[in-house]
Amino acid sequence: REPPSRSMAPAVPLLLLLLLLLLGRPLLGAPGQGAGTWSRFARLPYPQDQLFLQDTFPDGFLWGAGSAAYQTEGAWRQGGKGASVWDAFAHRPATPPGSAPPGPAGGDVASDSYNNLFRDTEGLRRLGVSHYRFSLAWARLLPNGTAPLNPAGLAHYHRLLGRLRELGVEPVVTLYHWDLPQGLQDAFGGWANPVLPQLFCDYAELCFRHFGGQVRYWLTMDNPYVVAWHGYGTGRLPPGVQGGPRLGYQAAHHLLQAHAKVWHLYNDHFRPTQGGKVSIALSSHWIKPQRMTEKNIKECQKSLDFVLGWFAKPIFIDGDYPESMRSNLSSLLPEFSEVEKKYIKGTADFFALSFGATLSFQLLDSHMKFQQLESISLRQLLYWISSEYNNPPIFIVENSWFVSGSTKRDDAKYVYYLKKFIMETLKAIRYDGVNVFGYTVWSLLDGFEWHRGYSIRRGLFYVDFQSHDKKLMPKSSVLFYQKLIEKNGFPPLPENQPIEGIFPCGFAWGIVDNYIQVDTTPAQFLDSNVYVWDVHQTKKLIKVDGVFASKRKRHCVDFAAIRLQISLLQEMHVTHFHFSLKWSLILPLGNLSLINHTLVHYYQCFASELLRVNITPVVALWQPMAENQELPVSLAKYGAWENTETVQAFVEYAKFCFTSLGDHVKFWITMNEPSVKNLTYTAGHNLLKAHAKAWHLYDKEFRRSQKGKISIALQADWVEPACPFSRNDQEVADRILEFDIGWLAEPIFGNGDYPQVMRAWLHRRNSVDLYNFHLPHFSEDEKKLIQGSFDFFALSHYTTTLVGWEKEDAVKYDHYLEVQMINDITWLHSPSRAPVVPWGLRKLLKWVKSKYGDVPIYVMANGVDDDQNMVHDKLRVYYIQNYINEALKAYTLDNVNLQGYFVYSFNDKTAPKYGLYSYAANRYEPKPSMKHYREIIDNNGFPGPETPELLCPEEIASCPECHFFRTRKSLLAFISFIFVAFIVTILFITYYSKRAERRYK
Repeated sequence: REPPSRSMAPAVPLLLLLLLLLLGRPLLGAPGQGAGTWSRFARLPYPQDQLFLQDTFPDGFLWGAGSAAYQTEGAWRQGGKGASVWDAFAHRPATPPGSAPPGPAGGDVASDSYNNLFRDTEGLRRLGVSHYRFSLAWARLLPNGTAPLNPAGLAHYHRLLGRLRELGVEPVVTLYHWDLPQGLQDAFGGWANPVLPQLFCDYAELCFRHFGGQVRYWLTMDNPYVVAWHGYGTGRLPPGVQGGPRLGYQAAHHLLQAHAKVWHLYNDHFRPTQGGKVSIALSSHWIKPQRMTEKNIKECQKSLDFVLGWFAKPIFIDGDYPESMRSNLSSLLPEFSEVEKKYIKGTADFFALSFGATLSFQLLDSHMKFQQLESISLRQLLYWISSEYNNPPIFIVENSWFVSGSTKRDDAKYVYYLKKFIMETLKAIRYDGVNVFGYTVWSLLDGFEWHRGYSIRRGLFYVDFQSHDKKLMPKSSVLFYQKLIEKNGFPPLPENQPIEGIFPCGFAWGIVDNYIQVDTTPAQFLDSNVYVWDVHQTKKLIKVDGVFASKRKRHCVDFAAIRLQISLLQEMHVTHFHFSLKWSLILPLGNLSLINHTLVHYYQCFASELLRVNITPVVALWQPMAENQELPVSLAKYGAWENTETVQAFVEYAKFCFTSLGDHVKFWITMNEPSVKNLTYTAGHNLLKAHAKAWHLYDKEFRRSQKGKISIALQADWVEPACPFSRNDQEVADRILEFDIGWLAEPIFGNGDYPQVMRAWLHRRNSVDLYNFHLPHFSEDEKKLIQGSFDFFALSHYTTTLVGWEKEDAVKYDHYLEVQMINDITWLHSPSRAPVVPWGLRKLLKWVKSKYGDVPIYVMANGVDDDQNMVHDKLRVYYIQNYINEALKAYTLDNVNLQGYFVYSFNDKTAPKYGLYSYAANRYEPKPSMKHYREIIDNNGFPGPETPELLCPEEIASCPECHFFRTRKSLLAFISFIFVAFIVTILFITYYSKRAERRYK
């Protein structure tokens, strides 16, 4: 056998890098060059580019956390501190229209970091960060904004810097993070006044002089867009001036001038001795076009120009505003003189980027989107910055998301956003050639979140704002970030690597069709009428009245639909085909008083034709579907599975099927994927009894003669704790697994009764919350009946779900089971948003083995949807490849008794968007995923150069018609003897007759 062509995961990043190189990397940028970002990312290879990248960051990469003075320090009147505009804003008696009040207390106490310096730095030590970004409170050092200096404030920051030096943590210091001294606002009107740049420069000079020997990274100010636009334009934030666009642009003009002054001050007077670097923290959103048209892309470019480019282009390119702003805003936008342009240009030693919840989705005015769509793609923004601004070194100085203010320590949502942003940063470095040298989580600890007050949290450490001591308690995100820093990223792990190997001889390779295509239209050969061909006039066949040919017996080959489906299955090289019977059509009245013999004959033919081509039929007696749960109407109308009569009706139906189809079917499923989400406890109770009775019926009356096997097939998606470090989340995951799988599995494969976890939970809910959820009890005889009613464990598996206990999103919270559904946004998702998580299958198989022993297991359905676009069939190719590889790991490494794997589904006609064959215009066409699955089947897995060859005996097709002869061997021997004796006698008679004739002559 030829060695297989292997598409193993380690080769993917190399191929992806080559493709990305062909698509271009940002080298030397220029204004407007970032517009190529959208088309570039639209052309990236799918799904490879969206896969999680197992890699590390460059050596020396900076990992840190940050905070801002007003958000965390508190002590607003302590130690000689003056009032800031945020203090005044928080205490104003009335709220102007359109603004969001920060709350009665604002940042008066907040996290009380001023009085807990050692507490905060211990948090840094625990994280193992390389740097800490914090801001100096201008009003703490200069209470009125100008001299005199406040000694207590100076001493506080000296203590902080000294402690950081002891820990070996690099300080990244922001001079101004939105908290302008109120004295400057009162005296000069704040940033609306052109005198402010010089006052800011004086303040900066003081900071450089006192702290510069201990600081290598300075940020002049944070997010000037928010300060200018919402502080002086809309008035949403302090100082709350509703001056309109003109005043907002004027304030921004002065902020740019102030930044440039401070940069030149440091460059001319402090850099030679202190050797540090200075920049400005610029914040941005990301935007994507409604549709990929040139006009929409220009609007996206304009949106970034109006927010990020407003400040970045003057500093990083040419000292002037973006052309799109100039042409759209005319007289509203102030002018820079040529001297000012030269003065501002180049006043940053690196690009300090802030990206996250504060600007994106919250403080970005809708008209700044220019009718396009916001997105949270940090990677694309990084690429755009590199393309637009000459590939500068980028320092991410603020990034994260947020959780609800009520969330305590298991902040799963925050962790997965963090994971996404860090992964996108890694891809920007490794795939896109973007020069990112540091990353800062925001923030170190919970604090006052500006316009959102205390309604959200963004800290790695939890702070109980109602407590007196304000202890820091690590959240799950601390453990996540700590481990990430230790490993410098996401290094490849052995368990994440694909393995080589093959499955055992006789492994069942299957495909699933919920219900086979039934077409009982008779073939033309069954028509007994006689026709004459009118070759002269109509050119048609004309029936001759009163003349009939002899009728012939019906044959299975007369069904054209069967021949077509069998040929498609043969093309796939599967060994097994799994489908469900339609109870409602076979016995329309729910009993044997009316039988659809035509349909039964069709099923018999289908099964026998499968056997003829050596494909084993795997037949489910019942599969619930939307209409009447696929029950006969008479049963569906009278309670369905709530009614105990349905149990007996199912047993009678099963007996009929075993009798009618048992010679052709050796692999039975009593019930296929009963949905526990739509099942009452009473219905589940009856369903289990019906399954067990059908199993025992087969075992006692049919197994000896038919020699088949039978079990139930359960839907079993894996459930993973959202925070792997959280005991509470693990308890929730265990609970959901018992309710989703154990509910029906434990009575059959376990102890004959429902899981103890279910009973205990329902007892608690009924007693505490006064619910009335009654889980029925089995009698001892019923337990014996149900326990052990299986020959194998059949499961359907499609995806993995993350669950947590902290209520974060009411829409995805299950109050009954007290579980929060969480989404890992770094996972690959199908068009229907189903997570593609191959390792979940391996964990599930190990779980089944650990709970129910070395039971034979069949994965009876495993598949993913597409959107009818051949591009997305690449997702199914990836899905099949990796899920089967995880199944191989379970078989090879975990010793799971895995005996078969079935892909869902056969074709798009019966299961739209899931098929390995597309269907259009009455034609079936194989998708690339079908051919890929066929290759895996032909190789019996993923053999490699070191894989020993497995010699399997040829399997002979089962022949039900041969059963007659196999069971009557003695009779056949006797008949053979009589036949031979007869032939010999004839030969003797003939011989002697001829001799007699010759003598006579």
